[in-house]
Amino acid sequence: MSQRTRAQERIDEIDISPTKLLADIERLTGELEASQAKAEEYLAGLQRERAEFANYRRRTAEEREAILALADDFDLAIEARPEAIAADPWVEGVAAIDRKLRALLESEGVKQIDASPGTPFDPREHEAIATVPSAEHGEGEIVDEIRRGYRLRDRVVRPALVAVAAPTSEAADATSIN
Repeated sequence: MSQRTRAQERIDEIDISPTKLLADIERLTGELEASQAKAEEYLAGLQRERAEFANYRRRTAEEREAILALADDFDLAIEARPEAIAADPWVEGVAAIDRKLRALLESEGVKQIDASPGTPFDPREHEAIATVPSAEHGEGEIVDEIRRGYRLRDRVVRPALVAVAAPTSEAADATSIN
């Protein structure tokens, strides 16, 4: 009596009839098509979400820039007010609106970047748009702030536009001698 192994018994149990194989193929083909349809649905959803997120980022950047432009306009109005009307209540009202806007920005985590004259130039926070010879300021120090810059918590949302001190002709002569 020959003894059959467990593997041989399993082989005998497998149904390899053509009708069974065709049924398995049809079932697997249906599962594949359903999986492909689901994958296409997920891909379309992902593409929609990416487009919506890109639109959201663009919209928030535009809104942020509009708010910062409004703050800039208030700065210009207050700095350019004529001395003759400086004590006028209307001017004080405009200054009060500016203070409220600044308080709102600070409450949201928006802070002004320090770009006062004498501050060292930092390319992460400042954008130099001019170099100016200056006897009062050392090379690489900010001479003038052209437009305020802002930071949202730790991230720079708009660098400050500044004029930076260039080396004076005496300093340039001294470095060329050495």
